[in-house]
Amino acid sequence: METGIGQHRIEPAERMKVLPTQFFAKLVGKANAQAAKGRDVINLGQGNPDQPTPAHIVAKLQESAANPLYHKYPPFSGYAFLKEAVAKRYKDDYDVDIDPTTEVAILFGGKTGLVEISQCLLNPGDVCLVPDPGYPDYWSGVALAGAEMSFMPLTEKNAYLPDYNAISPVTANRAKLMFMNYPNNPTGAVANSEFYAETVEFAVKNGIVVASDFAYGAIGFDGKKPVSFLQTPGAKEIGVEFYTLSKTYNMAGWRVGFAIGNAQIVSFINLIQDHYYCSLFGGIQEAAALALTGPQDCVVELTAMYERRRDALFFALEQIGWKAARPGGSFFCWLPVPAGYTSQSFADLVLQEADVVVAPGIGFGEHGEGFVRLGLLTSEERLQEAIFRIGKLGLF
Repeated sequence: METGIGQHRIEPAERMKVLPTQFFAKLVGKANAQAAKGRDVINLGQGNPDQPTPAHIVAKLQESAANPLYHKYPPFSGYAFLKEAVAKRYKDDYDVDIDPTTEVAILFGGKTGLVEISQCLLNPGDVCLVPDPGYPDYWSGVALAGAEMSFMPLTEKNAYLPDYNAISPVTANRAKLMFMNYPNNPTGAVANSEFYAETVEFAVKNGIVVASDFAYGAIGFDGKKPVSFLQTPGAKEIGVEFYTLSKTYNMAGWRVGFAIGNAQIVSFINLIQDHYYCSLFGGIQEAAALALTGPQDCVVELTAMYERRRDALFFALEQIGWKAARPGGSFFCWLPVPAGYTSQSFADLVLQEADVVVAPGIGFGEHGEGFVRLGLLTSEERLQEAIFRIGKLGLF
């Protein structure tokens, strides 16, 4: 008797078919293939911090891991002490008043919240304004919600800020959500308070919710501290800001982030997370609270280290004649590719011929074409060696 086993066809849901390709997984595969040949590969293509988590934060996790209270389920929306720590940090750093009970949602890393907010707010057919180039995971949340994206070009001419006057009134009227990200990934651009005031005005006029991705909020150069969107009058009425401990405290693997701002949006994020998760391990929450409320010297030192790395990299760029604008923040540099190359063909060439991994700009959107992104995530010596290797190819 035939059972039909082996013929059984399992069809994924339609939402699985519209998910964007995970660009960085492909990049890692290429880098690993080159390294597997025994080559000395310098990987500047990813955004994975290279320094360890500060020792006092690690010690707090080691201590709190033994607390039996944390071996039970945590409160669904996270411990109050972590939300209070978030509110204190924002008050100290930005003079922004946050109600920890209603205006903070604890996240499994910032990425989770950036995907969830689209599912909380967008229906099929709704429009979301997305920066181009921008962080590709914005696209994932919009795709899962079945909504449409309208891209806002970020160009060097406009200091990599969106031009709201260039958005058609029809699109602005249809848009329900907008992502922005400063200090910016991938361009390293920073935004000022005037831009944020303009953003609030545009969002209020068109009934748009603003999602400010402030992942690199601690990393500003040349003596300038990045501005938080929530410092803008009216910002909390129309949006939320996403922050992560990944970059500020080298806690990428710990998966701790938060959304703060508009209480109604925060309640939506908490509600959707009630259906997905029970909150983070309590020991991690306690260590995260210490990171936020303890001494911040480690953050100052980290930012200074990235600035030294940036300056070392740009010294090498000048030596080989590769002209580019210095980033004002983040740990990324956005560099134009030489004439005759696409971002992908140039990235492939430097991987094959110089054993250097860079991220092609096209992976961040159509307006990323013509550029590559380099991460300041290795020593000054290795950064300079990577540039000098590329220089030997004689392209500049």
